[in-house]
Amino acid sequence: MSVLTLNDIFHFSEQELPRVKLRFHVWEGSVDYTKSYYLADKEQVNNWNIFYNPEGKNYFRVGEIVVNFIKVGYNKWLLTTVKEITEQLPVTSGKSYEGKVREEFSAYFDRLIIDFKVGISTVRYFERSAKDIVIRELLPTIWTGDDFPGYDNIRLSYYQLESIFRLQKQDWLTALGNQKAVYLLTDKQTGKHYVGSATSGSGRLLSRWQSYVHNGHGGNKELRQLVKDEGFDYIKTNFQYSLLENYNGRVDDHLILARESWWKETLRSREFGYNAN
Repeated sequence: MSVLTLNDIFHFSEQELPRVKLRFHVWEGSVDYTKSYYLADKEQVNNWNIFYNPEGKNYFRVGEIVVNFIKVGYNKWLLTTVKEITEQLPVTSGKSYEGKVREEFSAYFDRLIIDFKVGISTVRYFERSAKDIVIRELLPTIWTGDDFPGYDNIRLSYYQLESIFRLQKQDWLTALGNQKAVYLLTDKQTGKHYVGSATSGSGRLLSRWQSYVHNGHGGNKELRQLVKDEGFDYIKTNFQYSLLENYNGRVDDHLILARESWWKETLRSREFGYNAN
């Protein structure tokens, strides 16, 4: 069975082809960070990062067409936009261009996923690479983050968690709403932990984690002080959310609270973390 490549999707004219470039983004060397960054601010990626030039570089020229991708998995890249450069700005390090969207390709934005090993060069000519870039998937709806991976594989940044509620990802909402749990919040800046529990009395996991999205602290004493001292943006930038243990809704709350206490002792999160009790 033959495979589809970018050449089968994008039909640029002979005059356009030499002016088409591919741009590939991954930030902090991390797929998770890249997905979080994009979910937090797509406009930033599609209007600023796409046209970013580091000092001493000049990636594009007026009239060139940029096909923009972000990394969403191992050799997996999501198409976010296609823009034609209309103006070069007098900026040596920063957003150096303006551009207009090529609307004829908009049906593929946030839906087209490709397989490609990018290597060192993150800006490439379409003509040289398109024949080797395989179409992995065309999503039925726009990409809104990863599908629910199972309870044992939950590890989310703030922005990934926030996007679940903002975009109303039903697979995630259903899964979180069904479970009680002992969960772990990790401050990646300091290494400190907070161990919490989601029980019937706290509205299960869905309600507990929604409260962290809302205010950053979920009503917890030490986290409330952290937000007061460092600001909500500190939480958004540095906090990670994962599960230690999960239980179905029929499990007695007393067992979950006992397991929460056990994990606090094990991780020493009262002495060295954010647990106040």
